[in-house]
Amino acid sequence: MKLPRFITMNLLRKAYLPGLILALLTVISCKETDSEVRLEASAKSDVAYGADALQRMDYYLPAQRSTADTKVMVLIHGGAWSSGDKSEFKAYLDTMKKRFPDYALFNINYRLASTAGNGFPVQENDVKAALDFIDKRRSLYSISDKFVLLGASAGGHLALLQAYKYSTPLRVKAVINFFGPSDMAAMYSNPPSSVNPLLIAALVGGTPQSNAAAYFQSSPINFVLAESPPTLTLQGGRDNLVSPSQQVALHARLQSKGVANEYVLYPDENHGWLGANLSKSFDRIGVFLNTHVK
Repeated sequence: MKLPRFITMNLLRKAYLPGLILALLTVISCKETDSEVRLEASAKSDVAYGADALQRMDYYLPAQRSTADTKVMVLIHGGAWSSGDKSEFKAYLDTMKKRFPDYALFNINYRLASTAGNGFPVQENDVKAALDFIDKRRSLYSISDKFVLLGASAGGHLALLQAYKYSTPLRVKAVINFFGPSDMAAMYSNPPSSVNPLLIAALVGGTPQSNAAAYFQSSPINFVLAESPPTLTLQGGRDNLVSPSQQVALHARLQSKGVANEYVLYPDENHGWLGANLSKSFDRIGVFLNTHVK
């Protein structure tokens, strides 16, 4: 029996419509996937993560990045918490891009203690605010939740503090500490030759005797737990600003908690180094991250 034409057309529509929708969805999906694959490298300077002029960051996002695979490295400069700038890392960014091509790099500033009212924990709070800002924009930046913190000197201290003290907005996967203090009470009571303990007192707000709570809260060593992230420390044996004893104590604590850790001492280096030892430091960082950040 021959069906009327309008019935035939309706049946054809019903038969082919699901297939047509599926085909269209497949095309759209392919276009989205192709768009992700074609993402180009992107960089931007002085992105505001807060209202203050120093609450700024630069970022570099690699090509072909994705929310599944692209890891994140947040760089935190030093300067005794009262000076310094994110520009200190600019000389190393090309090297870091080549050595860590699957990482997005975020280089942050924070409010400095040299400005009235910016004593501790302002710097700690700014690091957390910067991480919150980046985390909320992971989809926008096409980056994953695999965050690594790298800091030098005061920046190393801030990286350790964030990594050990906070599990929100996410738990840091690893921390790289270039000669950052881990125990602020020890920094005050047993300062290296070039450190005036009054500067520590001004930063923290009193002495360990007058403000014990502030010294406890500002010392990363007090927040080491079994679930703390893997930690690599690089330290100069002749450092006259941060004593190697700070790192010995920290890594003993990490070891006692069963946290993956590595302490690398360069016996003849001071508070920072260049040349062959810096290249070796980057080598150690690369091996450490490849081992612990998947």
